[in-house]
Amino acid sequence: MARHMGEERMNLILLGPPGAGKGTQAKRMSAEWGLIHVSTGDILRDAAKRGTALGLQAKPLMDQGQLVPDAVVNGIIEEWLKGPEARKGFVLDGFPRTLPQAEALSQALVTAKMSLDAVLSFDVPEAVLVDRISGRRSCPACGSVYHVVERPPARDGICDKDGEALIQRADDTPEKVRERNRLYEQKTAPLKAFYAERHLLRPVAGVGTPDGIFADIRRVLGKAA
Repeated sequence: MARHMGEERMNLILLGPPGAGKGTQAKRMSAEWGLIHVSTGDILRDAAKRGTALGLQAKPLMDQGQLVPDAVVNGIIEEWLKGPEARKGFVLDGFPRTLPQAEALSQALVTAKMSLDAVLSFDVPEAVLVDRISGRRSCPACGSVYHVVERPPARDGICDKDGEALIQRADDTPEKVRERNRLYEQKTAPLKAFYAERHLLRPVAGVGTPDGIFADIRRVLGKAA
């Protein structure tokens, strides 16, 4: 079902490594254009809550912190695409992550008589990702997130809300960030080629202020401010 970029109901995919700012921009796109911001985790949890056959397969794995197999994830995404929420237009964040997932999603969209408008690829240098993520600190009590440079607490190392000592996640160290980025690049390089061949890939400058990055998203989508 072909649609034009000028219409408000867009179907978008966001690609980008952890720390690229996808979540921030997805929320803004959702608010600006009325799109459903959905992550793979959201869809899996919803399917498990509703007790669908695939959701019941996914739930024990998620409860144990294990990866849900592609076949189950793909099936749950396909079920979601058949539902009413998907018809409002969506921003898919965190899926697909591999070439087989991208191929399965393409088939699911055909089955649902839907199509993608664009795949936004957030380009962020590794040094910026390291600074962004390794500088994050969170409150173990209330979950508030800070950054030692960009959003520091009033008192160094102390949560503004409840006075708890802030912590750094074990996987937010510079070494872990670089390792995750390498793994991401290995897995998503084929994805970029897959969507570039279909003339859907749109590089987005992932460095700058949130307003500046959103302005670049508007530009690549051909949507005037």
